[in-house]
Amino acid sequence: MNSRLILAIVGAGIAGIIGLVAFSGSQFINDISKDGLGKLSPAPIEVIPLQIELANLSVIEVTDEQATIQIDFRVTDLNYKSIILQLIKYELYENGVRITTEEIGQRPEGMVDVSNYFTILSNSPQIIGEKITIKNTGNMPELWSALTNNTAKWTVKGEAYYNLSSMTSGHENITPFEFTR
Repeated sequence: MNSRLILAIVGAGIAGIIGLVAFSGSQFINDISKDGLGKLSPAPIEVIPLQIELANLSVIEVTDEQATIQIDFRVTDLNYKSIILQLIKYELYENGVRITTEEIGQRPEGMVDVSNYFTILSNSPQIIGEKITIKNTGNMPELWSALTNNTAKWTVKGEAYYNLSSMTSGHENITPFEFTR
C-alpha cells in the first residue's frame, strides 16, 4: 500500500476521534461517575456538592493582648472522583458581631500560580483548619470577657470553592455553609 494512503487513513481516524470528543462534550467522556468512559448521557454531568461540617471551634489561649482560636472543618467528597478544594473563605461572628474574615487555601489567578489547595478523596473526610489570632484593641470588652470565660456564642458563615480533579469536567463549584455554636 502507498504510505500516503496509510497516513491519510490514520489522520482521518484521529480527526474523527477528536471530532467525536469535541462535539459530544463531557457527556461522552464521563470520568466522574461509576458508569465510566463511553457512557453517553443526555444530561450534563452533575457534581455532588462537598459536605462541610464544623469539626472544632475552640479558644486555645487568651491574654490581655490577643486571643488564639482553633477552627477546623471536616470536608467530605461524595463524588466518584476526588475534588480539588481551592479555598475555604469564611467569616467568624461572636454574638452577631463579625470578628474576622479568613481564608484557608488559595484560588488560582493566571496561568502560573502557586498551588495552595487540598485534594479531597472520594468518601474520605479530611480535616482542614487553622489557628486565628485576634488582637485586643480594647474596643470590645464584651468579646474579651466572653473569650476569657469561654462563653462565646459563635457563628461561622462561608463558602468553599472547588473543582473536580477531572480534565473533562473542570468548572468551578461553590458550596455555602453556616454553623452556630
